Amino acid sequence: MRFPLNNTFIFLFGALGGMLFGFDTGIISGASPLIESDFQLNAAQTGFITSSVLIGSMIGALTIGGLSDKYGRKKLLIVSSLLFLVGSALSATATGFVWMVAARILLGLAVGAASALTPAYLAELAPKERRGSLSTLFQLMVTLGILLAYLSNLGFLDRDLLGWDDWRWMLASALIPSALLLLGGLLLPESPRYLVKQGDMRNAFKVLQLIRKDMDAAEVTAELDEIERVASSERAQRQGGVKELFTTARPAIIAAVGIMLFQQLVGINSVIYFLPQVFIKGFGFPESQAIWVSVGIGVVNFLSTIVATLFMDRFNRKTVLVFGSVVMAVSLVALALLNFLGDVSNAAVPTMVLIAVYILGFAVSWGPLAWVMIGEIFPLSVRGIGTSIGSAANWIGNFVVSQFFLMLLAAFGNNVGGPFAIFAVFAVLSIPFVLRFVPETKGKSLEQIEAELVGRGASK
Repeated sequence: MRFPLNNTFIFLFGALGGMLFGFDTGIISGASPLIESDFQLNAAQTGFITSSVLIGSMIGALTIGGLSDKYGRKKLLIVSSLLFLVGSALSATATGFVWMVAARILLGLAVGAASALTPAYLAELAPKERRGSLSTLFQLMVTLGILLAYLSNLGFLDRDLLGWDDWRWMLASALIPSALLLLGGLLLPESPRYLVKQGDMRNAFKVLQLIRKDMDAAEVTAELDEIERVASSERAQRQGGVKELFTTARPAIIAAVGIMLFQQLVGINSVIYFLPQVFIKGFGFPESQAIWVSVGIGVVNFLSTIVATLFMDRFNRKTVLVFGSVVMAVSLVALALLNFLGDVSNAAVPTMVLIAVYILGFAVSWGPLAWVMIGEIFPLSVRGIGTSIGSAANWIGNFVVSQFFLMLLAAFGNNVGGPFAIFAVFAVLSIPFVLRFVPETKGKSLEQIEAELVGRGASK
């Protein structure tokens, strides 16, 4: 069993599920108004095309974890890439509302699977000293996918090439990253911790040697022994079922579900999905200008996540989360006051600036860290199903925000201050949650984190 790959390839391709996650999230923002016009849909139908992907995502996230614990991370990454390919092709060739919804649900299965698989896979491959920054590659790929989707929307807008509508080219462009994910899935190694769990010590040692090039054989053996010791202890106690999730692993479940719900309830995907409509409906922008605003915000999101990747392992996780919550709360409150108390006709540019500050606060903290931490905090025996539940909570929060944002916007007379004020409340509430329920994981091995959290769960 040989892996003629270097670390850069492994971690970048391992994070490609995040790019597709982001690409599919961003592409619909530019395509949905065009689909609405072409299929002559009402607002409810257009909203459902956007949110139907989240139905599939919840199902995909919930089911993939148990399967990955049984069959391995690598095989399920390949399955996810195939679902991406089929879903992208079906959505680009859809001929009506029902076909489009079915294609979006299929895409959702792939997105949900990738969102649960990738954080666990990256966490299990990364060394403890760099796990934060390497696991942040997932969120970096998400933001890159969103930015590429916005650029694709801009590039294909009003260009009906080869007799195909512009929105079809937008959706079809997802086939390229889908094919890259399939290639990566075929070439990537299996997680060494999964191999240990299966008793395949020989190949686990080979993978660790490949990804720990700065360690000698004795150090690799020591790390492998620690992984095997914890796995053997779990096997002896016959752990790994749902019962363990809600007993010894209960602190991890509370932390993961809370982190993921707050990541969405601060309103991030209202900006990602509906930013063009905010500026079209709230400030009277034409569609082309609104998409350019999205591109600008996408650039801020991507560059901020690069900063997070570079500095992630220098600061405590909890400190970074609280910092992000404060920045988001302040910018959201300022947005609400600006649009409620000021002259809305003059608020467009300050709104852009404050949204950029809000995105910056999110992108250096809650954006990457939520995905890093759900890959870190679960015991090996339930890591797959645990990250699935955390990811599903993220999609539930995403569904709530995306389903009700336009309704909230309408309820406040298309004044964006209303929805942003509600998001500010959740940004404030996230601070005591972090201080009370979220463990500090910086600089600790997955086995050390597991021992601490299992000890807390067993004592309750």
